[in-house]
Amino acid sequence: MNDITKLDNRLSIEKSAPGRRALKFKGRIKHGAAPVPETLRRKTAPRLPELSEFDAVRHFTRLSKINFSVDSHFYPLGSCTMKYNPRVNEDIAALDGFAGLHPLASDETAQGTLECLYDLQNRLCELCGMDAITLQPAAGAHSEFTGLLVARAYFARKGQKDRVEIIVPDSAHGTNPATASMLGFSPVNINSGPDGRVDLEVLKRHLGAKTAVVMLTVPNTLGIFESNIETITKMAHEAGALVYMDGANFNALIGLVKPGELGVDIMHLNMHKTFSTPHGGGGPGAGAIAVKKYLDSYLPVPVIKKEGGRFLADFNRPLTVGRVKAFFGNTGVLLKAYAYMLMHSSRELGEIAENAIINANYAKALLKDCFPAHSKEHCMHECVLTPGPEMTKQGIKTLDIAKRLLDYGFHAPTVYFPLIVHEAIMIEPTETETRETIDEFASAMKKISAEAASDPQKVKDAPHTMPVKRLDEVQAARQPNLRW
Repeated sequence: MNDITKLDNRLSIEKSAPGRRALKFKGRIKHGAAPVPETLRRKTAPRLPELSEFDAVRHFTRLSKINFSVDSHFYPLGSCTMKYNPRVNEDIAALDGFAGLHPLASDETAQGTLECLYDLQNRLCELCGMDAITLQPAAGAHSEFTGLLVARAYFARKGQKDRVEIIVPDSAHGTNPATASMLGFSPVNINSGPDGRVDLEVLKRHLGAKTAVVMLTVPNTLGIFESNIETITKMAHEAGALVYMDGANFNALIGLVKPGELGVDIMHLNMHKTFSTPHGGGGPGAGAIAVKKYLDSYLPVPVIKKEGGRFLADFNRPLTVGRVKAFFGNTGVLLKAYAYMLMHSSRELGEIAENAIINANYAKALLKDCFPAHSKEHCMHECVLTPGPEMTKQGIKTLDIAKRLLDYGFHAPTVYFPLIVHEAIMIEPTETETRETIDEFASAMKKISAEAASDPQKVKDAPHTMPVKRLDEVQAARQPNLRW
């Protein structure tokens, strides 16, 4: 169990000593020499930490040790896939030929990068069973925005501007209805059936002449595959609507299922979650939307094409929704994804999904006595659990369990999501975790369950070993103290 409270947790500014420094520069710039207007110059020197090199190295090394990351801890963050990604992908994206390419370089001087992105496009279309794709969106929600822009342009072109409703099941990602609202559509929320899947009778009642799109998260936020998806897409098409698939959970389907063959018209991928680059922490992501042929003309520009053996950025697309991201998108992340795909055969990609599914079901089985699953069915890459009745009798909340897990050296899982599950705990072990790691995590969860019975206050007061103890959640939200 961690105990980092014994470490020196002062901030670097608090460790500062006047005159202490690591380096001395002989060629010091004279005051006033910099070409900065007088009115913009500082009147007093900034207050910066004055530390020796040793102090600085120890300070940041200590910070790295108290940080929970996918490199150092099991990261069971459901709904936001946090799997290990090979470091070689970072090296490839950082090659001078890629990283040094000027954003305004001409097509002729960017042939290598364009060829990689072109090949990546084709490989993704093949995996998804779709006909065309754009790599421009910055991440998942931005992909949703772009996808619905395409849908709106499609219906406008057909003269069907009265299609203003987007049907979103309550098991979808929360960004789906938000995106629909941002684009002026009216989100229509429908409840799931008892098995956690879309209730076909409910869907039927809401489909109509105003329906533009049915947005499905597959697998959904309960970790369940929409086994009726072909029926759903058929019902939507008969009503004249399109089907959008939120593919943020494609880690569970890659190499196993091609959404395009199930009738999906538009789908997005979170490149950073499914293929490479850990998600979260505000770092760069990359999205993509893949579409069927009849929607190709509306994709944002530029689209990367190959003509006469050369690769080019095509801006000549009269029906395009326009540009949604600068240049070619987050190219560095896309190159990492490309490298990841090249390292795995089609069979291995399928094994990635299979292992993710096995790990989630293994964790679910280990914890079934203490943390019963919301759905009794086999899950996909993540499982949704709840505290057992013995814990709830003691007044233990999901938040208490998440805080206590920190003491045991595990990053907290996603909590209180999906919203349709009371006191939800969402766990996604990912395919890259070993059986031993999942065993250790399950053991910690069982110990917390036992503590809840013998000493519930210990769980309610957690964490005990972190630099910051239990916060007043309400005060922290309403009166955040962002300074030391």
